[in-house]
Amino acid sequence: MFSIKISPRFGDIDALGHVNNTVLPIWFETGRTPVIQIFDTELALDRKTFPLIMAHTDLDFLSQIYFKYEVEIRTSISKIGTKSFTVHQEAWQQGNLCAKGNCVIVYFDFNANQTAPLPEDKKKLLSEHISVNS
Repeated sequence: MFSIKISPRFGDIDALGHVNNTVLPIWFETGRTPVIQIFDTELALDRKTFPLIMAHTDLDFLSQIYFKYEVEIRTSISKIGTKSFTVHQEAWQQGNLCAKGNCVIVYFDFNANQTAPLPEDKKKLLSEHISVNS
C-alpha cells in the first residue's frame, strides 16, 4: 500500500467548514502517483510512450473532513486483470475512514488507439501492492 499525508488548504474548505467534495478526487489522483510511476518512472507523460488511461472512477463520502487535521490518502491495488487494474483509495483523518473510492485504469496504446495486455513485469509490481480488504 502507498500512503501520503495531505494538509488541507484554506481554499479546500467550503462554507460549512469542511473539505469540499471536489477536493477528494484531486487528492486521490495525487495518491495514485506511485502507481503511475510503475509504468512511467520519470513521469515523462509522453503521449508516444505513456500506456495508461482511466476508464472508471467512483467515490463514497463516509464522514466529513475538516481543515485543521492532516488527511492520509491510502492507495492499494484491489484487482489486476488482463488489460486493466483497479486502484482502491481511502482518505483517513484522525483515525476515521472519511472517504473511499476505486479507479479502473486500462493499459492503452495511444498510437494504435486501443487497449493492450498488461505486461507481466508490471502485473508483478502491481501485485506487491494488492489489498484483500478493498
